[in-house]
Amino acid sequence: MIVCSEDFAFSGRMPRIVSLSAEGFEFVEHPEEVLADLRKSRHGADIFTFMQRLPDTAPKYGYPMEWDNVAALQVSTFDSWWTRQIDGKTRNMVRRAEKRGVTVREVPFDEALVRGIKAIYDECPIRQGRPFPHYRKDLNTIYQMSATFLDASSFIGAFWEEKLIGFVKLTINRARTQAAVMHILAMIQHRDMAPVNALMAESVRCCAARGLPYLVYSRFSYGKKQRGTLAEFKENNGFERIELPRYYIPLSTCGQVALRIGLHHGLSHFIPEPVVAKIRDIRREWHSGHFRFRIGTCSK
Repeated sequence: MIVCSEDFAFSGRMPRIVSLSAEGFEFVEHPEEVLADLRKSRHGADIFTFMQRLPDTAPKYGYPMEWDNVAALQVSTFDSWWTRQIDGKTRNMVRRAEKRGVTVREVPFDEALVRGIKAIYDECPIRQGRPFPHYRKDLNTIYQMSATFLDASSFIGAFWEEKLIGFVKLTINRARTQAAVMHILAMIQHRDMAPVNALMAESVRCCAARGLPYLVYSRFSYGKKQRGTLAEFKENNGFERIELPRYYIPLSTCGQVALRIGLHHGLSHFIPEPVVAKIRDIRREWHSGHFRFRIGTCSK
């Protein structure tokens, strides 16, 4: 749905929430205009939500607000990151990649890159304890998925013996206040070479060269889950949790009720975290055993 020349998308059913399709990579700059258009159109949305962008951490608007968070790395120079923002263990991981022959460089978006991405996606049907959604998708689908925001994106590849073993896609917002990690992934069979650490180091170098003040890697924490291996990886690479205002504006009676009782966070919001953690563990074990039994492949 196009509103004020921007593409918006819907999520959820009860309530139905509308937000920028590119949320996290682009931001609503004039919410009052978007809100006026939403209220005039027949869209069926119950709630309009948007988040302020860095570095604006203080609330700017009088709409209903909750605190959200991002994992953000403040970038000045590569040397500053290398010497002041990461520890010796993380530096050693980057050095390990170099010593084992991993090279990293920016690469054009072309057929060779898409085929390399597909090979990485097809390595294993399960990642982080759940089925990997891009496993064995056809080449054209991978191309279409990877081709979003091309004018604002850069791709960095990690290579071993000239074979792509990992990549990161960075997307720069129009205001040029940040580059966001849209996707970062590497082959599991080469994890001992630390390609993801090498990719992260090159991402910092890329931001510093372009004068981008922040590198953002999605959220630092999600819902009630405050810690995990991904959060530790972000922290080890210098990312910090930064709280940003997120606004939820009701557009219907359903939206008003949903905000009042917290239903805009989904049903999982009402389940205690220990129960959710147990469900995650059971799901991880089931998927791991299921895929090992079926095809005898990797499980993490």
